[in-house]
Amino acid sequence: MINETMTIREMCDAFQVTARTLRFYETKELLAPVRVGQKRLFTKRDRARLKLILRGKRYGFSLEEMRQILDLYDTENGDVAQTQMAVRTGKMHLATMMDERDRLERNIHDLKEELSCAERKLAKSSPDPVLA
Repeated sequence: MINETMTIREMCDAFQVTARTLRFYETKELLAPVRVGQKRLFTKRDRARLKLILRGKRYGFSLEEMRQILDLYDTENGDVAQTQMAVRTGKMHLATMMDERDRLERNIHDLKEELSCAERKLAKSSPDPVLA
């Protein structure tokens, strides 16, 4: 199945990211691949961390939030602490996303109304059937 380690190319292919992205996460100390000469070898731990980073990114988590969550795993009771922090942070992001969605829905409704009014106005004043 999946090897114990993966090269940067294998990681790029598996996670649909660029090598630049992986190197960036490495410089931010979110990933710590094993170095063998010039080669980077990513462990199962790196793969799990990248999966969480990409999920967090999708949900709007900052890299600092992701670092804090990931770093908790290595502490005493780390899995529980990590999950608790992820839930707290996730709830904050969910509330923000829902507020944004509500704002967008209001704006969409308002724009539809404005367009409808403008189209009715054009239909009344234009002899051109294309605009009517």
